[in-house]
Amino acid sequence: MKKTILLTVLLIVLLTQLFEVEAREKVFRIGMIGLDTSHVIAFTKVINDPANNYGCKVVAGYSGGSPDIPSSADRVENYTNQLRDKYGVEIVDTIEELCEKVDGILLESVDGRPHLEQVRPVIAAKKPVFIDKPMAGSLADVIEIFRLAKENNVPCWSSSSLRYGPGVIGMRNNDEVGEVLGCDAFSPCSLEEHHPDLYWYGVHGVEILFTIMGTGCESVSRVQAKDYEFVTGLWKDGRIGTYRGLRTGKRGYGSMVYGTKGIVQGGGYGGYEPLIVEIIKFFKTGNVPLPPEETIEIFAFMSAADESKAKGGAAVSIKKLIEKAEKQNKLRRRRR
Repeated sequence: MKKTILLTVLLIVLLTQLFEVEAREKVFRIGMIGLDTSHVIAFTKVINDPANNYGCKVVAGYSGGSPDIPSSADRVENYTNQLRDKYGVEIVDTIEELCEKVDGILLESVDGRPHLEQVRPVIAAKKPVFIDKPMAGSLADVIEIFRLAKENNVPCWSSSSLRYGPGVIGMRNNDEVGEVLGCDAFSPCSLEEHHPDLYWYGVHGVEILFTIMGTGCESVSRVQAKDYEFVTGLWKDGRIGTYRGLRTGKRGYGSMVYGTKGIVQGGGYGGYEPLIVEIIKFFKTGNVPLPPEETIEIFAFMSAADESKAKGGAAVSIKKLIEKAEKQNKLRRRRR
């Protein structure tokens, strides 16, 4: 009897140890591409904190960097060193090598232009990928990334952290607002010469606008002054949504939402953690929380704003712009 009890206890101990080993081995390993943004430090600090018990860990990174953008070239070395020395992240020489060491990818390069080429080996390796803002340097690249991901059955998405800010994500179904009839969103809007004007920072406010309004924008018109942007979108159901970009004075993030029940001021930035929680869910489930069509429309809206500016503020069709980008991609694929 005593021997039976002893054997049972030993078996339980062995099984417990086995389960603990399996649990440790099942930690979802994350790799980072582009170590030239403060996001890589902020994300790693939260994800790798044992207190959060996410079951994920940033384990490897590829530095990248863009020599013609100072905010990339001047920061990549510092952030790379921090990740390696403070957080024990292994730094590798190629994206292909990175993909061999991880289960999923955070594409963090601050420059959106190389994202398409950087994500190609990730998709080829069948790794789920979150792409930080801006998703790409052009509307055509955004569409092509989603096409490649779908073609290869690779989960892929992109979002600004502002989508998950307080008073933003829940506004479409807010009892005080009722049905959303319109929205005026705002955010800082610094410019970067290598990107369409709103891609670099205005994307945060445009993401707020679409999180609240949803898809269905048909045309866009824009007015630009030295320190301000004002972009108007006309939705197919007759609703109007606007984006105001700020480059002087008090700058922040937020919105005014107009509904069938009330007019409510929407909140703004709530830190990175709400976005990180969604990223963790994505990696663990493989479920993309945001339809590609919405992200494509967001970038079409911002691209249309540039075209409207070039045309003196005339309205530009979202549909025609997307069709034009798709044709560009077909020609590009023929040349590859």
